[in-house]
Amino acid sequence: MLLSLNWLREFVPYEGDVKALSDRLTMLGLEVEEVANPFAALEKIVVGHVLERAVHPSSDHLSVCKVDIGTGEILDIVCGAPNVAAGQKVPVAPVGTIMPGGLVIKKAKLRGEPSCGMICSERELALGEGHEGIMVLDQAFVPGTPICDALGLDQVVLDVSITPNRADCLSVLGLAREVAAAFGLPLTIPQAELAESGVPFAGFAIEPDADLCPLYQARLIRDVTIAPSPDWLRYRLLAVGLRPINNIVDVTNYVMMECGQPLHAFDRDMLRGNRIRVERAEEGMTLTTLDGQDRVLTAKDVLIWDDEQPVALAGVMGGANSEIGAASATVLLESAVFDPASIRKTARRLGLSSDASYRFERGVDQIGNTDAMNRAASLMAAVSGGAVAPGVAKAEPRPFTARIIPFTPAKATRLLGVEMPPEFCRETLTRLGCIVAPGEPWQVTAPSFRLDLEREVDLIEEVARVYGMDRIEAVLPTVTKSLADLDKADPTFAFLSQVKDWGRGAGLAEVVNYSFVGTADLDRCGLPLEGRVNIFNPLSEEMNVLRTELAPGMLGSLRQNMSQDNTRIRIFEVAHSFVQDPDSDTLTRENNRLGILLHGSRFPARYPYPEGRFGYADIKGLVEHLLLTLGVGAASFERGGEHAYLAPEILVRAGEMVVGRVGMIREDLADAYQARGEVWYADLDLDLLMDLRLHVAFKAIPKFPVVRRDMTLVAPESLAIGAVVDTVKEMQEPLLTDVFLVDVYAPEGSAERNLTYRFVYRHAERTLKDKEVEKINLRIGQHLVERLSVRFS
Repeated sequence: MLLSLNWLREFVPYEGDVKALSDRLTMLGLEVEEVANPFAALEKIVVGHVLERAVHPSSDHLSVCKVDIGTGEILDIVCGAPNVAAGQKVPVAPVGTIMPGGLVIKKAKLRGEPSCGMICSERELALGEGHEGIMVLDQAFVPGTPICDALGLDQVVLDVSITPNRADCLSVLGLAREVAAAFGLPLTIPQAELAESGVPFAGFAIEPDADLCPLYQARLIRDVTIAPSPDWLRYRLLAVGLRPINNIVDVTNYVMMECGQPLHAFDRDMLRGNRIRVERAEEGMTLTTLDGQDRVLTAKDVLIWDDEQPVALAGVMGGANSEIGAASATVLLESAVFDPASIRKTARRLGLSSDASYRFERGVDQIGNTDAMNRAASLMAAVSGGAVAPGVAKAEPRPFTARIIPFTPAKATRLLGVEMPPEFCRETLTRLGCIVAPGEPWQVTAPSFRLDLEREVDLIEEVARVYGMDRIEAVLPTVTKSLADLDKADPTFAFLSQVKDWGRGAGLAEVVNYSFVGTADLDRCGLPLEGRVNIFNPLSEEMNVLRTELAPGMLGSLRQNMSQDNTRIRIFEVAHSFVQDPDSDTLTRENNRLGILLHGSRFPARYPYPEGRFGYADIKGLVEHLLLTLGVGAASFERGGEHAYLAPEILVRAGEMVVGRVGMIREDLADAYQARGEVWYADLDLDLLMDLRLHVAFKAIPKFPVVRRDMTLVAPESLAIGAVVDTVKEMQEPLLTDVFLVDVYAPEGSAERNLTYRFVYRHAERTLKDKEVEKINLRIGQHLVERLSVRFS
């Protein structure tokens, strides 16, 4: 939003420093991005007085002029304009001036006559389209006066960034309200000096759809003369970045910038019948808009119709078939309120963002609509010589209802951490346009132009803005709850945090991937089509479905690391997977899962670490350690069947429950993600693990030593290593505290291998003797020989 300081001062008598104004607006949440002079290119242009004008001796269309520019020096200037004459006051560009178009004025000789400057036209000054002759100024102007000062051009314009919720500040009036409240200044709103005359405007029907157009009203201005706007109007529009068109259209733009209400002017004589309708378009129909483009419409677009045809794309742009032109004599002035969502969708779909749609899609002031219409009608009559017909054609199927919000000053003090006196709160809210009714709590009526005020906290924010966010010290609040209380309040969050803490403690790096993946990613991993949750409005083809497993995202992280030449990868992710579930309220079931991925060297490839790559033992050890850390108990592993992306698949059990799987990523899939060797992966169901957690019971540290015995068994290669451990545990030997594999030897060419297990014995109340340990160890060995196809080495 471009705000002219001179225009602002017509509403608020602010005479302070521009920097102070910018800083205050910024602290109010209205960031001033730049303070600029829109007519900076005219700074060296001055008023000149043509003392003499003579015909060029070598040309019948050039004039040789002597011009006084107030410096005491009389300039010789050769001018080609036919209307230059002695006695005129004209704009002069002295030597050294850089014109708006980039032309540099230099001393020159034109057909033998010296020329030390240029007498300018409107187009050369970028102040209009006039170029048939030079720009003739008011005779009262003093030679040497800068042209910007002489013409009263707005030389200070603030570029204010407006957040989407502050539609009320997309106007001079809205920003003036903020300045008045911030500096305690009076606010003066320009009144429409509306004089009606002639035949009443009657018999014209307005038929809006209540859902699409809560209010539509119109006025009629007769006997207008279409012409360029007066200088003050054109210069002001130029200052705020709008191109002047003609006096009628310029007034609609002027009032839009002033009041924030977009307006539209129809040529009444080009409208068919005596009716305006606001309805949706017909699917596939076209409308030629004011920019000359044929717009193909859908049934969701909103149109303004006359009795027979569409004449405007509601809230976005008018139609060419009802455009104000040079021959227009009667104007139908539209002032309406449209549904923001429908305007936004149409403007986005057509790529047709206009100043009007920008305001309509954020919401306009329904109560202030009439004042804006009357203001525009009176200005149109003044600049075009027309007459405003008595009466208004109006339909308001959905009248505006003011929002009443309870407010308590004490709550504002508690929330902001700063004392907010009730009188300050009342004065602030009143200055911002609210109506404050006493009571407990106060009943605050939000103004019609503040559509963003919905709850008490919004009012508290308003009080804080005016008080000054920069004056509120940053103080950390006192935490009254312990971490244990927080864990009880959200046990799932506490459990997932524990898993993440474990991952970082185990030396893994945490990754956070998008929940969105591409269909191609799931297909590449061989994941089934059934159960996929598609995205209705995907950001791209690479993010058009929710992940059903974490593996695609983890493999994407692998590829990203490999592309950066980071080949030693130890990563984990705790996140949701998503599958369709018709029994769920959202038709989607979410599952907390843990993914772990290992690739590359086990240690950095440098002395003294030995060379070695991650393998099955590494991923298995991490899973075992996690289950023990979480209190789930010891993990067991068994070979699974065919799997989409693991070869082989090893199932992970906690007791009898399968809680996940580990394995090596298929070689072809690993290659597709730029892997340079084996990729080991683990996928665990955290929701199951959370339910399987055991109550941890602490006991005293044993006082007596352990006794260890090793046993080597010759077993067929097909016998699972874990089968020996499971068979030993079935005996439930009370003195045996642990058994585990310590070595494997497989002779080359043999179908058997030697498995060495270590047995750990301990008695809680005494030291064990060798004889009793040997006896128990022998009994265990004999049991294994009888139950399994093994023999002693």
